[in-house]
Amino acid sequence: MRAIDLSAVSWRKSSYSNTSGGECVEVAPGVPSLVPVRDSKDPARGALLFAAPAWAAFLDGVRREEPGRAA
Repeated sequence: MRAIDLSAVSWRKSSYSNTSGGECVEVAPGVPSLVPVRDSKDPARGALLFAAPAWAAFLDGVRREEPGRAA
């Protein structure tokens, strides 16, 4: 697998994060066919790379989940 250089990407923090650094993730849009995701509390740890269709399917599933429903 080839290395992906993420040094120039702009990370966007989740809208669900809070000002005290609560549990949140950051994504870096604009990487062709991939969605890099990292822990905003420990960005030096690296990122997970998801294929764009897999990330879209994940988000769709999260959006469809009913509030208060146990998984």
